[in-house]
Amino acid sequence: MISDELYCTGARVWIPDPNEVWIAATLSEKWTPGQTTLSIEIEDSLQARQIKVPTREKLPPLRNPDILIGENDLTSMSYLNEPEVLYNLQVRFADRNCIYTYCGIVLVAINPYDDLPIYGNEIVQAYNGQDSNNLDPHIYAVAEEAFKQMSRFEQNQSIIVSGESGAGKTVSAKYAMRYFAIVGGSSHDETQKEISLVEKKVLASNPIMEAIGNAKTTRNDNSSRFGKYIEIDFKKDLTIIGAQMRTYLLEKSRVVFQAPEERNYHIFYQLCAMREDEEFSHLGLQCPEEFTYLSHGECTEIDGVDDMVEFEATKKALDILGLNKVTQQEMFKIFAAVLHLGNVSLTERTGDSSKIPARINSTDPALKSFCTLLGIDEDQTNKWLCNRQIQTVGETLTKPLTVAQASFSRDALAKHIYAELFQYIVTQINKSLACREKSQSFIGVLDIYGFETFEINSFEQFCINYANEKLQQQFNLHVFKLEQEEYVKEQIEWSMIDFYDNQPCIDLIEAKLGILDLLDEECKVPNGSDANWCTKMYERLTKHKHFGKPKTSRTAFIIDHFADKVQYETDGFLDKNRDAVLETQLKILRASTSEFVADLFVDKSGASDTSGAKKKTVQVRAGQKQPKGMSKASKQTVGSQFRESLRSLMTTLFSTTPHYVRCIKPNDEKAAFTFDPTRAVQQLRACGVLETIRISAAGYPSRWTYPEFYQRYRVLCKFKQIQRNDMRQTCEKVLNGLINDPDKYQFGKTKIFFRAGQVAYLEKLRSDKLQACGIMIQKHVKGWIYKKKYLAIRKSTLLLQMYARGYLARKHAQFLRETRAAIRIQKIYRGFCSRKSYYRHRKAVITIQALARGILARKRYAELLRNVKAVVIQKHVRRWLQVKKYRMVLKGIVLIQSHFRRRKARLLFKMLKIEAKSVDHIKKVNKGLENKIIELQQKIEDMKKVQKDFDNDRSKLENSQKELERLKGSEEHLRSASNKITELEEIIARLEAELEKERAEKQDLISEKSLLASNAHEKQQEQDETDKSQKEQILKLEEEMAEMKSKMQAEMNLRLDQERKQVIQEMAVEREHHQRLVKDHGRLQQRMENLLEERNAKISGHARHPSDVSSVSIDSSVPDSGINFSDEVRHNNESDFDSLRRRKKFENTESPLVTESQTVNKTGDETEKGAAEIAGSEDTKAEDRETIADDRSTILGGETSETRDGDVDDSKPANLDLGMMLKLQTRVRDLEKERNQLLKEKENVDRRPRSESQYSDVAADHQKLIELEMENARLKESLERLQKAVALGQGGNEEITNQFTALNEELSRRREECIQLKSLLASRTKDSIETAKESYGGNAEILNEDGELASAYQTLKDVNRVLQRDLELEKSGYKRKELELRATIEELKKDNNRQQDLIGQLNKVASNLSMSPEQAMQNALQFEIQRLMSENLDMREKCDQLEDKVRKLKKAVKIYSNRLKEHGVSGNSEGVSSKGKPEEGLEEDEEEEMGGKIKYQPTKNYMGMLEYKKEEEAALVKQLVTDLKPRVAITLIPTLPAYILFMCLRHTDHLNEDSRCKTLLTNVINGIKKVSKAHQDDIETLILWLSNTCRFLHLLKQYSGEKSFQVENTELQNNHCLRNFDLSEYRAILNDLAVWLYQGVVKTAKEHIHPLIVGALLEYEGIQGLSSKPSMSRQRSSSHSDTLEAPSTPEHCFENLIKTLSSWVNLMRTHGFDTLVVNQLFKQLFYFIVATAANNLLLRKDMCNWSKGMQIRYNLSNLEQWLRDNRLHECGAVEAMEPLIQASQLLQARKTAEDVDSICEMCSQLSVAQIIKILNLYTPVDEYEERVPISFIRKIQQTLKEKRKSDSSNPQALLIDTKQFFPVMFPFCPSSIGLESIDIPSVLKLGFLVRL
Repeated sequence: MISDELYCTGARVWIPDPNEVWIAATLSEKWTPGQTTLSIEIEDSLQARQIKVPTREKLPPLRNPDILIGENDLTSMSYLNEPEVLYNLQVRFADRNCIYTYCGIVLVAINPYDDLPIYGNEIVQAYNGQDSNNLDPHIYAVAEEAFKQMSRFEQNQSIIVSGESGAGKTVSAKYAMRYFAIVGGSSHDETQKEISLVEKKVLASNPIMEAIGNAKTTRNDNSSRFGKYIEIDFKKDLTIIGAQMRTYLLEKSRVVFQAPEERNYHIFYQLCAMREDEEFSHLGLQCPEEFTYLSHGECTEIDGVDDMVEFEATKKALDILGLNKVTQQEMFKIFAAVLHLGNVSLTERTGDSSKIPARINSTDPALKSFCTLLGIDEDQTNKWLCNRQIQTVGETLTKPLTVAQASFSRDALAKHIYAELFQYIVTQINKSLACREKSQSFIGVLDIYGFETFEINSFEQFCINYANEKLQQQFNLHVFKLEQEEYVKEQIEWSMIDFYDNQPCIDLIEAKLGILDLLDEECKVPNGSDANWCTKMYERLTKHKHFGKPKTSRTAFIIDHFADKVQYETDGFLDKNRDAVLETQLKILRASTSEFVADLFVDKSGASDTSGAKKKTVQVRAGQKQPKGMSKASKQTVGSQFRESLRSLMTTLFSTTPHYVRCIKPNDEKAAFTFDPTRAVQQLRACGVLETIRISAAGYPSRWTYPEFYQRYRVLCKFKQIQRNDMRQTCEKVLNGLINDPDKYQFGKTKIFFRAGQVAYLEKLRSDKLQACGIMIQKHVKGWIYKKKYLAIRKSTLLLQMYARGYLARKHAQFLRETRAAIRIQKIYRGFCSRKSYYRHRKAVITIQALARGILARKRYAELLRNVKAVVIQKHVRRWLQVKKYRMVLKGIVLIQSHFRRRKARLLFKMLKIEAKSVDHIKKVNKGLENKIIELQQKIEDMKKVQKDFDNDRSKLENSQKELERLKGSEEHLRSASNKITELEEIIARLEAELEKERAEKQDLISEKSLLASNAHEKQQEQDETDKSQKEQILKLEEEMAEMKSKMQAEMNLRLDQERKQVIQEMAVEREHHQRLVKDHGRLQQRMENLLEERNAKISGHARHPSDVSSVSIDSSVPDSGINFSDEVRHNNESDFDSLRRRKKFENTESPLVTESQTVNKTGDETEKGAAEIAGSEDTKAEDRETIADDRSTILGGETSETRDGDVDDSKPANLDLGMMLKLQTRVRDLEKERNQLLKEKENVDRRPRSESQYSDVAADHQKLIELEMENARLKESLERLQKAVALGQGGNEEITNQFTALNEELSRRREECIQLKSLLASRTKDSIETAKESYGGNAEILNEDGELASAYQTLKDVNRVLQRDLELEKSGYKRKELELRATIEELKKDNNRQQDLIGQLNKVASNLSMSPEQAMQNALQFEIQRLMSENLDMREKCDQLEDKVRKLKKAVKIYSNRLKEHGVSGNSEGVSSKGKPEEGLEEDEEEEMGGKIKYQPTKNYMGMLEYKKEEEAALVKQLVTDLKPRVAITLIPTLPAYILFMCLRHTDHLNEDSRCKTLLTNVINGIKKVSKAHQDDIETLILWLSNTCRFLHLLKQYSGEKSFQVENTELQNNHCLRNFDLSEYRAILNDLAVWLYQGVVKTAKEHIHPLIVGALLEYEGIQGLSSKPSMSRQRSSSHSDTLEAPSTPEHCFENLIKTLSSWVNLMRTHGFDTLVVNQLFKQLFYFIVATAANNLLLRKDMCNWSKGMQIRYNLSNLEQWLRDNRLHECGAVEAMEPLIQASQLLQARKTAEDVDSICEMCSQLSVAQIIKILNLYTPVDEYEERVPISFIRKIQQTLKEKRKSDSSNPQALLIDTKQFFPVMFPFCPSSIGLESIDIPSVLKLGFLVRL
């Protein structure tokens, strides 16, 4: 009910028009109740009219405001009537090219007769999972709604697509199934292949059914001539598992006849197009014009369609559905046979009968081809095409047929053959699509013909309209049900809506004794005819209101359908209903030689036909006259079958939730986007769209939620009416004051329901209110503008006056100043010229005087200088002559002395060596030692006397001190103590400074030591080369010896004796060497004691002997005859330091002094070990004997530190020492026996023959060992000198200076050796080049042209490998003996140590017993001094340890700080103060946390490898890859698993185990893939392994050895490069894996943020007070049930989006992602965000307005700010946002003709289709905004096409491809972390890995 107030002057209405259906007009006067005429004015022609209005119901329909024109949903309009529906569809279709429009629950689809880019995969993804009410109407929206309801409520769904021929039903159904195939497929990776095949089969059924069931008609080029219902089955996980098809009422008559300008079914023309193909040559096909069945319509081609291409698509579809080639060929044969059957010629023949029978020429080629293709008998076929069989009781008769009867029989057979083949193909499709498992639910798609009415309507139109009556009834019930459910849910009062019920019409057709029953009854009557059936209907159905009788025809009837009245002609109804075929013809087909044909026509009397197209046979009996010679039907008729199948269909539809698609044909000319209102309104009335509008208008069509209503109409309410906490109460107050009739609206639970027209009334009120407000605002604004303008003019005038007056005053003042200044300038200038002249003359005079005086002075100076230089030259020449003479004399004397001394020394050395190895000499030495002990005891007595004197002096000193103390007061005592402390502190500071200096010099020594080691390594390489050449000579000698072995056996024995003697002689030489060492040791000991006595004599006070000096060091075995005093001091200090370290038990001290000592000892031990391995067991045993001799000499002649103490009294030690010496002699004899036994074992070993090469190796290695030991001794000597100088604190500078001088000399000597070696190498290189030039004609480069040096070197390596293997076999035997001998030596050493301890204890006891109290006190003081020295040393060691620890902490903190900077974290780290130093209290465990579990251990030299066993590989992959959790990995250093895996890989490379390397890499790659697939939805896991995979790839490159990857490597990192394996192939695999993981991260990220994009960017309104018009459209279905979770608000979506992106950035940087990879990833994500938002914007009309454009731009600016805050603004994400930015700018831009060029320039990143779409969707929020004119859109389109004609790079698609992937690159990023510094944290549980 519409208010009368709306019909006022100026109201816009619709007026009926015979041509345009409805035209727009305006009321010229106000209508009042009772008025019968109304004045109007036509808008287009401005013509005035008078229309009659007899009643209020006859008032013209009102027009909606312009703001509502073009709405997506017709029911959202304020006025719901037929003209508004028609006009809205016309505007959307013709002006905006929108072919889809909602009408409540119905989707109206208008055929555009043009290809539109709105069905791509990107459109599918845009609608997938979205709310269809928010997007543009589309067939995909209906499909999505059905799919969503099925998934949420587990209810079966149906999509009913209807419309007349040419409206686009088939295309709509095809796209709906395509949507289900894309959305409902491939949910699980493991079933990807199977599911994709099912999808292909579902889609492949369309081209097949179109080929055999579609044909060209006058209305449509691809019209479906049958109905079909396809059920698509889904599993519980919403994947397609199968489908089923049911067909209805195939138009068989088209096989034999077509109307003009129409074609037969497509398959026939496709076969004819392939007639020249060899594969189909046997079918005998010709041009379509040559076949009778194809030439009736005189149209054999369709514009724009290639039948050959279509046939290939049909064959491909048959292949997909599983029909093999043989079956396909059989089907094509039958299709061709039908065509040949139509060409069979029937002629008349002579006979007696009055009716001339038909005949077929036996030579007819068409008949022959027909029979050949079907494999049937030609004669039988010829006979029964022209005759029929009549059965009587006793006989069977044959009756000829006339030409007409025979033609009808032939056509019936052709139709029957085609129908059976059609049904067979449908059956095969259903078998191929059948479900292999139980389906959870299904979605059915019904593609059925719409209501049809023609000039002549027959049986087919009757069945079609009958089906549409049933569907319309179901549609009405469903629409009414939804409408009433909405009212009940909102709890509003409502009355029953009256709607059209077409049940009476349905009863007329299908009820008992209805039209179908009468038709079936007439078919059973023997002489039944169409006329008799028509007469029966006239008699029985005339009283029915929906049945009518035409006035002019007696063979027709009229049915009043829901859409219109239709007149049907009864001619042919009975024949079509019977659909009979002669039984004899079917028997011929069943007897075919082709098994396929025979099975196709087998008797299916007991089978049911779902398609309703099964043919029935007729048996004719005698006495029964059938019309036209045909037999009667014995089974169900076509009408009955169709009724039953229709009932089954309706049952299915009622059990599902229906969705409706009504297809409209816009014009009959098939013109693109041309709208014919007359044709459109006919279809709208017939398809039920207007009925939907009528039902909606009868209730409450307009519905608003309370917030939306308040937001829109708050301008109409007063402030006191607003209750923000209760929107409903506010809305009630507003409406009660605006609308007086309460029946015009209802208040529901969540919505307000309005009658038709009330929203337009409210809009009018709102417009008036806004207009009044606008006038008020304009008034005040204009007043303010003019007032402001006046004030500005007045202010400008005053300002001009002020500046003018000021200008004149300033001008006069300037004149006065210029005059005064000119006079002053003249005065100054004149004075300046005078002064200048005076100064010039004065300067000239002074210059002349200066020059004259200078000349005289220089002459006198030159004369004096010449005399002085002459004197100096004479002096230096005389001196040089004397010095030269002196040096020549001195050099000769020194040379003579050195030669003489060297000769004497060699003789003495040989004698001493022989003497030292004799037993007698040892005994003499023992006697000498006993005498020496006595002498030492006497010296001790002398020193004790000195000690007594010292004690007396000390007592006197003490007495004097006591007297001094009495005189001094307590205050002076404290002051002196304080001064003493200050002095001590100064001494300590000075000592610390000296210590630091010495430590620096120690570092210099260490560096020089490394240089010496490198020189030794070079010498070792030279020695190895020499060994190689010697080994080659040895091989030659061995070969010669093998040949001469039999002849020279005696000579060999003699040679062996000589060798044995040589060994004995060597032993004697070594013995002499040892004896000489003992002698030298005694001599040096005496010298040391003498020097000490001299020193003590010079120093007053206490003089003690060094108690830490031992006579012989047990471990010292330096074979150098030139041992001096410094050597002995070094050994003594070493013993002292060793004793102190053993006392304190420091296991892992880091003191620089001790560390250096340990390093030197370790180097010496390793050198000795290497020499022993090379020299073999002979040299090892010689060293053992030498060590035993040293031990024995130490036992006999050594002294403990206690016995050498200078404070021990020797008054009674003689007896005790002699007894001990006897015991020691006994022990010596026992050791001598053991030594002899060892010598015998050695001789047994020596009896083996040895080659000369082994002796030469032993000699060379021995010489090398001696050199290394000498170098070691010198380094130890230097170290011990420094230690002694530091310990004593005296003479440090002198000692350091001497040490520095010695080191410089040693360095100079080493440099000279290096220079000599380099010169030798250069000379050899030059010789080789000269040799090459001489040999190769002056070209040195030909020397290795063909690689002969490489081949020679390889051969040499192979030979060396064989020799090495033989040498190792020999070594293994020697090593066994060596181990046994070394065990014996260790036991002897232990005994020696025990004896030494025993002697020391006995001497200590004896000395204590003989001590006086004074001596005891002195010993206590000595012990205290020794203890303090030890503690001092300990404190120094601890200080060094703390310094090292501080250094490590600094380094760790620095590394941690650098890492924080790399990951973008600013500020100081936790453990670092503001100055960059570690804070106090930083423990080692904190260092590990800060350093990321990296432990730097400078005392160990790790190789950067991790050793593991082969069986531990699975555990390694499991712990490090499979079981590693992201929460654990985030606590480690970034990419630690990659480092660990690479270190394990290096170990396999070190061992050169190719299989283990490949296995490890394969397992790691498979493990990463497995973990990533198992956690494909966990983005943290994917990010973790993407970062580790990239780091692993970079490590393989960094340590590959390729120069391009080693630019930033350190020297140590280059040493860690892979040596044996080339892993370039695995690098490619890892790169592919990284790309795969990158894509997985992007995919998972897209899934996380996809639900947030639309709400965050489009719906979120960050600018308060700027809101758009709310949507008035109603929910189209129940998919948005209240039971579902409410979606997140836009505010939450935006916050969650920002929070999610921020967490991902932090996570990636925590895992050490490279910055470039992070940039690429976020560029990809922002492209997806923008593409999704832009696509949604292009499909949503409610988003296309000015205010939304502002909100979107604001949201995008927030994202840009987020990019800048996270330093991602240069990654390309801003450029990716450009399309959406330009779209928002387009919404905000002015849209006038002057802005066309600027808009085209502004939207450079948008395609033409996107720009036009946005402009078409643009909807003003208020009526003050103007809608975009169509002319403006056309101008924009034309301008864009002209500008972008040559620009192929600009996209042309409507939607942006959201699946586009930018190419990803992983740039090489080397690691600065050294592999040797990485330690494995315990949390990884990798304890089985061993660091090397």
